[in-house]
Amino acid sequence: GEKITRLIEYATKNSLPLIIVCASGGARMQEGIVSLMQMAKISSALYDYHHKPVEKKLLYISILASPTSGGVTASFGMLGDIIIAEPDAE
Repeated sequence: GEKITRLIEYATKNSLPLIIVCASGGARMQEGIVSLMQMAKISSALYDYHHKPVEKKLLYISILASPTSGGVTASFGMLGDIIIAEPDAE
């Protein structure tokens, strides 16, 4: 989650388009609260990506690979301006 957040922050700072390929079976509660909060952290960074650069709209493409389920789909997987999904992506 931290690496993805830093990628989004870099793209925001440099006004770059963003493509993220999502492939996750989801976070498990056994991994702890830090793991579960990564999706919220990424979603927050994507909010800044879309709203901070006032001069132009930045493009975010989300690619859902198989498997993509649970929180990843509900959080940053569905926030793309363009969403592309593999046939078996859940």
